[in-house]
Amino acid sequence: MNTIRCYFFVTTLCILSFSCKPQKEQNKAIETSPKEATAFFKANPQEVPEQKVTTLKIGEKAPDFNLPGTDGKFHKLSDFNSSKVLVIIFTCNHCPTAQAYEERMITLTEDYKGKSVQVVAISPNSINGILLNELGYSDLGDSFEDMIVRAKDKGYNFPYLYDGDTHTASLQYGPVATPHAFVFNNERTLTYVGRLDDSEKPGTGNAEDLRAAIEATLKKEPVVLNTTKTFGCSVKWAWKNQYAKKINKEWQEKTVTLNEIDVNGLKELLKNDSDKLRLINIWATWCGPCVLEYPEFVDIHRMFSLRDFEFVSVSADRLDAKEKALAFLQKKSSALDNYIFSEEDKYALIEAVDPEWNGALPYTALVEPGGKIVFRKMGPIDPFELKQTIVEHPMIGRYY
Repeated sequence: MNTIRCYFFVTTLCILSFSCKPQKEQNKAIETSPKEATAFFKANPQEVPEQKVTTLKIGEKAPDFNLPGTDGKFHKLSDFNSSKVLVIIFTCNHCPTAQAYEERMITLTEDYKGKSVQVVAISPNSINGILLNELGYSDLGDSFEDMIVRAKDKGYNFPYLYDGDTHTASLQYGPVATPHAFVFNNERTLTYVGRLDDSEKPGTGNAEDLRAAIEATLKKEPVVLNTTKTFGCSVKWAWKNQYAKKINKEWQEKTVTLNEIDVNGLKELLKNDSDKLRLINIWATWCGPCVLEYPEFVDIHRMFSLRDFEFVSVSADRLDAKEKALAFLQKKSSALDNYIFSEEDKYALIEAVDPEWNGALPYTALVEPGGKIVFRKMGPIDPFELKQTIVEHPMIGRYY
């Protein structure tokens, strides 16, 4: 039998030894989050005309809102009437600065538990205004579904609300960056607006500015430093989508090539004699799971390509199917290093890549400089798990 064949069903994956194995269950957060996200609310990011955004000023009242949360409920301003102090923090998933403050937000909420202080987080970002390479410090984007995953993964102990459809609340509050904090007293009058503290690096600050504002507001005293500048990623307003469209168009127009590689070339590829973390995916046009998941790898490449990272694809198709493989890569805008195995012996391919590889396609490996494999998957990837592994590697990281 000269041709490796695989019949793909939803619960099977292809292997080069001519058999199939059940697909493993995906990460629970990824599996359940879309269902939870659409159970009571379906996000619909819309076109929003560009407009001037003005930040709420000290002494002004908190604008009302009615926003969906990651807890499966809608939340409005009056839901928090029982708390003497309301803290609203505009934040998001992808921003390195926002991620640097996540633990401080969780700790602050826990410290003020039972003290009549309510913390609420709102993501103002529209996914239409975000570039893939702006996600290079995160494992998640800013969609509502991704917010649910982040809230579960980090164990958020405060409501996390979505305002990415039309920015109905965010435009009234006027955050300029993420995170941006607003503190309101019992009458819901603004007493403080600005940063959580002046030390971005995790472990070097404890939201001192925000805590001082909360304490003063609880005591009904004026906040000494009631307005501060905030540092972080700019809010991704929906009208920023024109630049995103331009970049996406440029990417789709890039030339896609497919070069041949033999056993020795594969061995060199796996040695990773570079200064980058190298992600390698071995796939084939006849492998159903490979074809279905391949766009995820292109997105991952675009997410992390400005970091110390590169993605390389290797087709296990027969060499006489090179044109078919190239056509597939062109359709998927795979403008990166693409190879096709040039030899007949597929078992030589397996041994050259990874002696621990059992032959299952697709095969994915994350390789450090010097050749150490720090992540391998025989079969379809869990995109969240892989992105999380990449961003938490010491060579990448979530923070500046």
